[in-house]
Amino acid sequence: MSSAAGIDALCTRLESYLTPDQIADIRRAYLFSENAHEGQFRRNGSPYITHPLAVANILCDMHMDHQSIMAAMLHDVIEDTGVTKGEIAELFSPEVADLVDGVTKLTQVHFTSKAEAQAENFRKMMLAMTQDIRVILVKLADRLHNMRTLDVLTPEKRRRVATETLDIYAPIANRLGMNDFRVEFEDLGFYALFPMRAPLIRKAVMAARGNRKEMLVSIKEALEARMSEEGVKVRVIGREKHLYSIYQKMREKQKSFSEIMDVYGFRVITENVDACYRALGIAHNLYKPIPGKFKDYIAIPKANGYQSLHTILKGQRGVPVEIQIRTEAMEAMANNGIAAHWLYKSDGFTNTSQTRAREWMKSLLEIQKNAGDSMEFIENVKIDLFPDEVYVFTPKGRSLTLPVGATAVDFAYAVHTGVGNTCVAARVDNRLAPLSLPLFTGQTVEIITAPGARPNPAWLNFVITSKARSSIRHFLKDQQQSEAVDLGRRLLEKTLSTQGSGLAKLAPERIASVLNDLGLPDIDALCEEIGIGNRVPQIVAARLLPDDDGSDTRGATGGANANPSARSIAIRGTEGLVITYARCCRPLPGDPIVGHLSAGRGIVIHRDSCNNILAELRDSPDKCMNLRWSEKVDREFQSELRIELVNQRGLLAEIARQVTEMDANIEGINIQEKGAHHGVMHLSLQVHNRIHLARLIKRIRIIKGVEKITRVRA
Repeated sequence: MSSAAGIDALCTRLESYLTPDQIADIRRAYLFSENAHEGQFRRNGSPYITHPLAVANILCDMHMDHQSIMAAMLHDVIEDTGVTKGEIAELFSPEVADLVDGVTKLTQVHFTSKAEAQAENFRKMMLAMTQDIRVILVKLADRLHNMRTLDVLTPEKRRRVATETLDIYAPIANRLGMNDFRVEFEDLGFYALFPMRAPLIRKAVMAARGNRKEMLVSIKEALEARMSEEGVKVRVIGREKHLYSIYQKMREKQKSFSEIMDVYGFRVITENVDACYRALGIAHNLYKPIPGKFKDYIAIPKANGYQSLHTILKGQRGVPVEIQIRTEAMEAMANNGIAAHWLYKSDGFTNTSQTRAREWMKSLLEIQKNAGDSMEFIENVKIDLFPDEVYVFTPKGRSLTLPVGATAVDFAYAVHTGVGNTCVAARVDNRLAPLSLPLFTGQTVEIITAPGARPNPAWLNFVITSKARSSIRHFLKDQQQSEAVDLGRRLLEKTLSTQGSGLAKLAPERIASVLNDLGLPDIDALCEEIGIGNRVPQIVAARLLPDDDGSDTRGATGGANANPSARSIAIRGTEGLVITYARCCRPLPGDPIVGHLSAGRGIVIHRDSCNNILAELRDSPDKCMNLRWSEKVDREFQSELRIELVNQRGLLAEIARQVTEMDANIEGINIQEKGAHHGVMHLSLQVHNRIHLARLIKRIRIIKGVEKITRVRA
């Protein structure tokens, strides 16, 4: 079909739901696009305009509005021709220009890698989608036509496009409830990635279809007859799994093809919700239901708005029968998702997917706000495109949808970011439970918060929702920044004070000049650089002090061998992420300590006798500094004891009792046999300070069976 005939055929189809003026605008957009793409051809040799026309036809199938179809006609003109967004806005409308710009790749920006370019383009598109959901619908239609014409690409590019589609666009279609798009994306991607496996599975499905026909007809007739007897009007459809889902189940569940095809699937379409539950009762009366295999997605819809009753029965001759029961409106929503809003809006159709999509877009904006860069953003969105969910409840009965494997921390952030940031414990079904425990459908979760609490970096090891992950990272990033500024300011002030100066005594012009030389915006940025170990305070102080201050003091690096009383910094134990306590020597309050500035980690604290700090003192003394413990250190520190003992009943219990009575906490125990009756225990503890540890050692030493006890120093 020629392009002219193609636009005529499209306009004829559009007459069913658009006005003549709107169709005229679409034809005008087509003529503009055809002129802009003049001389450009697709890889198969056809004029380029055939692609925008095909995308417009896909959107027409969805009954999309005229602005979306105009955007489909124009979606490549900014990227592939000299046309600008401003020209489109002037010739057509700002809304159409925004839609076109939303699906246009960033071509004028230089990226260091293809992955970074892909991530930044994806972020641009997703953020445009949060402003107007039609952006993603135009993009999905664009990608669908590209997938349908993959065969003209090189094998390498075909695999790349198919992988991107399966990783990103199929999950997005699923998240928006657009099942028809998802299925076609997955099957086309499957054929592109596995050109030998896909035809084999298709051939096997065709063969199995003939063998299954008799059983399918028998079950279908039995269901229809029983429903008719009970006066419930239904439409029963045999349901077949698509190729990619068969392949996925064979691979992930380690099942053979015959095991998957042994299950017979049916869809029962009813008139209303009441009829759905009546049909469920009739089906359970006809065949025996399998316990634990019933799911009610009508009362609690999936995250993408999908609604249906699912049940598995033992049918004739014991064969498993999967039945999905839903209304006609739910069937439309299951297949078209958010697109059903345009397909059925004239009939007063209410689309749950539209509401769910808005909620998801709201969460995307929060993820974007917390993400450090485009790579982190795309990673978080990928996590959020989950296929399976659990449904849990708040104490007030509100239901929340979370991905399988979500924990109480994920739940807390799903309720509100503030709840997540201050959560300290959780009750699951009225029982205290670990924050890392995965949740299951039907559980009631209560989050316990505390005003001074803050996120723990260890939560990143088990949270799985993008909102929780991005919120924790954002909080820790801000926390580390403020702690680094505070520590850096203290280090710089202490260094300046040894030379009779301070930040307040320095001329603002001098500070501004140094900041300009270092390329930093303000004094807080300079202090942050010092706090995280990227700059040495002695060198910064030397640059800040005026030239007439005396070279002997200004140039002093002072290392750790300088006068401790003049040079030492007080460690309070509350510095957080910018202070690291060395695991090699495990310093405790009361131990003489030395600090070493490490880039990105801030100050690493060692005991002054540690071999590692002695090496640093020798190799880079300018990065070392004497430290001292503040008089009030309010936290616990890790320490380790080596206990030589005689093996006897109850000895371990007695040691544990003494540790508990001394208000210490056991973190780990490792016992090694040394002969038939002797052993060595390594006891990892949390203690307050050196005196606390000494008293604990004294208590353990007098226990019968303990022969020798020493603190592990390295």
